Amino acid sequence: MAKRSRTKSAPAPADASGIGPRQPCPCGSGKRYKACHGAPGGGQVFVKRPFEGLPSECDIVAMRELVPAATAPLPLQGEYADRTVKLCTLLPAATPAMVRESGEVWLGLQVQHDFGDVARDLGAVLLEALAAEPGAGAVGLTEPPGEGPRIQDLVADQPLSITVHEGFDYWVADMEESPELRAALEQAEGAAAPTSRLTEVEAAYWTRMGAKEHLRWVMPEPEDQLLTALARLHVSGADVIVPDARLVGMFRAHGLLAPVWDLPVGTGPEPLEDAASAFKTALDKALADESDLTAEERSARSGLANRQVTIR
Repeated sequence: MAKRSRTKSAPAPADASGIGPRQPCPCGSGKRYKACHGAPGGGQVFVKRPFEGLPSECDIVAMRELVPAATAPLPLQGEYADRTVKLCTLLPAATPAMVRESGEVWLGLQVQHDFGDVARDLGAVLLEALAAEPGAGAVGLTEPPGEGPRIQDLVADQPLSITVHEGFDYWVADMEESPELRAALEQAEGAAAPTSRLTEVEAAYWTRMGAKEHLRWVMPEPEDQLLTALARLHVSGADVIVPDARLVGMFRAHGLLAPVWDLPVGTGPEPLEDAASAFKTALDKALADESDLTAEERSARSGLANRQVTIR
């Protein structure tokens, strides 16, 4: 019987998405990438940073992954510039979009489908909703949308004005409530942790989950640069947002990092405003520092890299 070679073959290279074929597919299916979005003819190629280029990219990532209940007017351009669209974190039953009796379109971010390019999915849903009759109700996707406009191609180039809600009462603000809608509302309300968006910096959200409080801040800088800057601040003790707060790790979502701080109980969002602004100034200075990391800073950077959780 021939002996098996002990020579290990080199790992297959990543494709244009930057994901190796044997790595878990970032869509969350549990399959390897080569058997999911990386399969030949397996649908859209996975886009690591789908919201890149949007003025409010970081807030959109937060609304999709971290914030329970928030809305923002979504200004469109071109032939749809006169249409009224509301971007929502979550709609009843995780519906992708709803067309109201007034003709207003509500576009949901937290949905159950994911065909590889979230921005293309949103663009396809939005176009379908814009083409529907007023009062058409729920609109969504049942199969990959194929090539076509992405959300970046449809919205105007201006920042979003985001409103964070205590719950989901905005679902029924302009319509007659039904038993089915009330049941969906009650179910959603149970999962809505108190949340507040800071005003002095972008895409930073205070939240209270049970007895604990956190600051979760989606940042636009490339991962390697941000980790290096945060390591410098950690070693110098400048990563403490408020006294007794602690940087405990970070989420990775849609190509961006969201550092997470544990806060002392009772902090609330107000004391974080000036503190976050001061931290942003220190972070910008650390990002501009091109000197080599010290041994202590390299160790801190490694520790931060090991405390990342990929949620998309």
